[in-house]
Amino acid sequence: MHNFYLVRHAHADWSPDENRPLSEQGFLDAERVADVLIEFPINKIYSSPYLRAQQTIHPLSARINIPVQLEPDLRERCLSAEAIDDFFSAVKRTWAEPTFAHPGGESNSAVKKRGVAVISRLQEQESSKHIVLSTHGNISARLLQHFDPSIDYNFWNSRTVPEI
Repeated sequence: MHNFYLVRHAHADWSPDENRPLSEQGFLDAERVADVLIEFPINKIYSSPYLRAQQTIHPLSARINIPVQLEPDLRERCLSAEAIDDFFSAVKRTWAEPTFAHPGGESNSAVKKRGVAVISRLQEQESSKHIVLSTHGNISARLLQHFDPSIDYNFWNSRTVPEI
């Protein structure tokens, strides 16, 4: 049996750049993530390629001397290629209609499928039993929903950063 520790990245000031860095508070919180996870026998660390996810897990990686391996399919989903006027309404619709995608965006069903495929592949390929996945809010909520169907928009909307 594998234990996966899903980490939602720490705070980053919002910008349209998906590769934005953590904020000053985010860097402090990343140290707290390491303080919590250092207590577990972590064997492997995978991260979204986005900088904020990598920076969130870097303190743990440095403390336990395990390199972070980038996993492109842990990236956050693209909500839309076009500007969104009401972000929360747009996200709510993707939760209400899992196969719906805004123009140029990715549906929640596709996000979940992508994330579950990562977990399935790691379960098959990794002998390591304690694996950290540093990722983002939507994909981590969709992964949790795969195992607990009661996870919904309200759960997603109540989450904090960072989160383990």
